[in-house]
Amino acid sequence: MTAQFYHVPVLAEPAIAGLEIISGGMYLDCTVGGGGHSALILQGAENVRLVAIDRDEMAISAATTKLADHINQVTFWRGNFCEYKPSLDLKFDGILADLGVSSTQFDIAERGFSFRESGDLDMRMDNRQTLTAAEIINHYKEVELADIFFKLGEERLSRRIARQIVEKRPFKTTLELANAISACVPASYRHGRIHPATRTFQALRIAVNRELESLEKWLAVAPNWLKTGGKIAVITFHSLEDRIVKHTFREDERLQVLTKKVIIATDEETRANPRSRSAKLRIAQRI
Repeated sequence: MTAQFYHVPVLAEPAIAGLEIISGGMYLDCTVGGGGHSALILQGAENVRLVAIDRDEMAISAATTKLADHINQVTFWRGNFCEYKPSLDLKFDGILADLGVSSTQFDIAERGFSFRESGDLDMRMDNRQTLTAAEIINHYKEVELADIFFKLGEERLSRRIARQIVEKRPFKTTLELANAISACVPASYRHGRIHPATRTFQALRIAVNRELESLEKWLAVAPNWLKTGGKIAVITFHSLEDRIVKHTFREDERLQVLTKKVIIATDEETRANPRSRSAKLRIAQRI
C-alpha cells in the first residue's frame, strides 16, 4: 500500500519561499505526508537537516522512499506533532505544518475517510489509537453527535442527521452512513453544491483524530522550538483550523505575523489540484 501513498504538496512555492531555507539550516516538517514539502525544504539549500513527523505509518514509509536521496539528513518521528518534544538544545530555523488529509487517506476506501466508496468507519490517522468513527457513530448519544456535527462540521442540519443516525444504527460502512444522511435531508440539500455527508464526515474525522485540540496544543509550544528569526508556516483547509492559527499567531507575543493577508492557491494551482481550493497559508516569525 505504501506505493499508493501520494499527496500533492499544496501551496508549496509560497510555503518554501516563506520559510527562507538557509544553508546548514535545521527544519521541522510536522506533517510529512508523502514527503513533497520535505523534499523541497531539503533541496532549498545545502546541508539542510530535517525532522519529519507524521501519525500515519503509510506516510512515514512513503516519505522515507521519497526522501531517499537525502536520507542521511532526515530524522523521522512517528506520532502526533503536539506530542513531539525536541531535545533542549535543538532549535529550528523553520517549522511547517500542512494540516490537510492526504489524497491516499481519502482514496483508499478501507481508511474510511471518504463517503464515495464503501469502507470501514475508521478515519484514524494513527491506527494505534482505539477511537474510530464507528465507535462515535454507533455509541455516542444523539445530543453528542449533534454537537460534533455542528461544532466540527458547521453542519446546520446536525440535529436531524444525528436523530437519523441514532434511529438507523448500527452502521458498519461509510457508504451506509452517507446514504442514511442523504435520505434524511431535503432534496434541495441533497442536490446542492457539495454532497450532504461532507460536513458530517469532516466533523467525524476531526473528532476521531482530535485535530483541533492537537493544533491548539501544538501552537502553544511550537514557537519555543524556533530560533530567534525562525519561521513557522501553517497550511489549513477549513475555517475552524484557520481561525485558530490566525488568532494564535496574532496574539502570541513570541511571534510576528508575516502574512498580513492570508495566502491562497493561484488559479493555476487550483486547476491542477482541485483540493488546493480551500487551502490557506499563514506564516509568522519568532522574535
